[in-house]
Amino acid sequence: MPKSKKRATVKTKKPRRQATTAMPAVEEPTIAKPTTRLAAIVYDGMLILALLFLVGTVLTVIGTLLTMQTGTESAQARSLPVWYQNIVMTPSFILTLVGFYGLFWRRGGQTLGMQTWRLKTVNDSGYLLTWGQSFKRIMAASLMPLIFGIIGSLIGGSRAIILTSAFLGLVFNYAFCLFNRRGLAVQDMISNTITLKMPKTENEGLWRVIRNRKN
Repeated sequence: MPKSKKRATVKTKKPRRQATTAMPAVEEPTIAKPTTRLAAIVYDGMLILALLFLVGTVLTVIGTLLTMQTGTESAQARSLPVWYQNIVMTPSFILTLVGFYGLFWRRGGQTLGMQTWRLKTVNDSGYLLTWGQSFKRIMAASLMPLIFGIIGSLIGGSRAIILTSAFLGLVFNYAFCLFNRRGLAVQDMISNTITLKMPKTENEGLWRVIRNRKN
């Protein structure tokens, strides 16, 4: 009898299914809220006041030596000439503000106060600001305080009223976020820049926020 041939059977192992792990949800940057922005301004404001005080003290000493005769009695004390205050001191204060914000915004988009609250200022393309854009944003942020200050001078004229009116103009810049559907402040719209609340780890979600802002 012919020998029966046994059919060879090859056992094949079934491929194991790779375990799929769910990716954690990625937190994306969002438009900074007005309360967070004001908190950062309070933090930076202390540094700015110290810088302005230092600059004002140095310029006052220089102006006194150059434009006034020094006396020994309090009755001989005089204020600096108006032209010196307007031509030298006021532009110096403005340059101090531009230099403070410009240096921080150009280096990383964040001042010290903004770093504390994870805020970042970029242009409408998502890049760090240039010197020109920094200057434009500062001037845009100063527009409403200037207008409110002028109104205050027309109403009362006292220094307290003018300063209070200018402060209300500053608050208006950020209160405007509550009425803008995208949450933008006045200086954001005028200067084509934006302040974002960054996640703990920055990611490409920044560009999605920029694209949504343009829509």
